[in-house]
Amino acid sequence: MPAHERLAEVRERIARAAKVARRDSADVTLIAISKTHPPAAIEPLIEAGQRVFGENRVQEAEAKWPALRAAHPDIELHLVGQLQSNKAEDAVRLFDAIHSVDRPSLVEALARAIVKTGRSPTLFVQVNIGDEPQKGGCAVADLPALLGVARAAGLSIAGLMCVPPADLEPAPYFALLAKLARDHSLALLSMGMSGDFETAVTLGATHVRVGSALFGSRA
Repeated sequence: MPAHERLAEVRERIARAAKVARRDSADVTLIAISKTHPPAAIEPLIEAGQRVFGENRVQEAEAKWPALRAAHPDIELHLVGQLQSNKAEDAVRLFDAIHSVDRPSLVEALARAIVKTGRSPTLFVQVNIGDEPQKGGCAVADLPALLGVARAAGLSIAGLMCVPPADLEPAPYFALLAKLARDHSLALLSMGMSGDFETAVTLGATHVRVGSALFGSRA
């Protein structure tokens, strides 16, 4: 299926899910996850009108996106993978949003980078919503303290992000993330990927991170 048809199909599925939840689909940002895909695979989606893309790694984004953004200056780039503190400044320079704030040391590194660069990406705290030891993210119990550290460092946290356990029904985890966001007066919810983004939209996602449904299987 050509890129423009895959994009239209995903947007239509978002619109249907939003309608079920009595939401405006314009309130849901579709992030096309372009990790592992070369510029030649990304260009057709840009030509079809997609403007928000996500990468997992700073180094990969540095290799691909400067040339693409020079040609398309209205592109918005999101970091959705784990971020090492020593890459915080590179990430702040490159990305418009960072979805993986998950520990005090990273908060402090980002605060320094924001002051140094004068850039302020939209920041999401990643919550380890299924309490999985192999996954990044802040434990649910540690979220209030981490938000306090961020406030004390002068960081504005806009929302929460999660990746639910792979083999379980995602709805309860999305509902928990939405409740945590409400409890802490955070407006944005980054949740839902190719296999479950419709469920996420019905439960309040403001950002869905869709890769394979737009690009096909990863290289």
